[in-house]
Amino acid sequence: MAGLAGKRALVTGSTSGIGLGIARQLAAEGCSIMLHGFGDPPAVERLRETLERERRVTVRYDGSDLTRPGAVAALVDATVDALGGIDILVNNAGIQHTAPVDEFPPERWDAILALNLSAVFHATRCALPHMKRHGWGRILNTASVHGLVASPNKAAYVAAKHAVVGLTKVVALETAGSGITCNAICPGWTRTELVEPQIASRAAALGVDLAEGARALLAEKQPSRQFVTVEQLGRVAAFLCSEDAAQITGAALPVDGGWTAQ
Repeated sequence: MAGLAGKRALVTGSTSGIGLGIARQLAAEGCSIMLHGFGDPPAVERLRETLERERRVTVRYDGSDLTRPGAVAALVDATVDALGGIDILVNNAGIQHTAPVDEFPPERWDAILALNLSAVFHATRCALPHMKRHGWGRILNTASVHGLVASPNKAAYVAAKHAVVGLTKVVALETAGSGITCNAICPGWTRTELVEPQIASRAAALGVDLAEGARALLAEKQPSRQFVTVEQLGRVAAFLCSEDAAQITGAALPVDGGWTAQ
């Protein structure tokens, strides 16, 4: 995408899944990257080295626990120190737990809201002053299709993602005309580590293998009957960061195979 070479990007939750897909695409467009997330340290270092070597951009890594507000602020500071600034913030880190409301463990509710919602606020709050000083910035929030519609047994996740869509709109209004945009990407079923337990659960309930469980999961919600890919989401993210998308702000963009069209 024209204009992204030399930009500095922090992508939370980017050692795997959707976040890694976005980080890889931004690096391909010439962005320096701060990877973030959990994982086996040697494997994460190999990932960092490979991305840096293949894309010929600076890639650093931080494993901060974003359920702690102070750690979120420290991560933004570490990004600025390591990359020389922060132009793009992708709030992607998230966790999931499924249970009926009356059986939902309170500690899981607190953990999901801390990472999926509060960390988005704290990272945005800390990154915005840097973007304002340069008169340019892109904030992307991975909000999920569950930021637009609900599903049973996902009270904390749906509540957090709906709130992220609302926060996205507020930040967009507050930064309108400043050179900074804020948008939410709302993926449908994407085959990542977050979704695998739900595929396994569906397969077990139906007494079928994982492949049939995945097909059943898609058939219930996603009319395309196809998973969204992390590569597709990476390209969507790169477009929203580009100058072509300078007048797209406050949007919650479904990438969901028709899920929310029903």
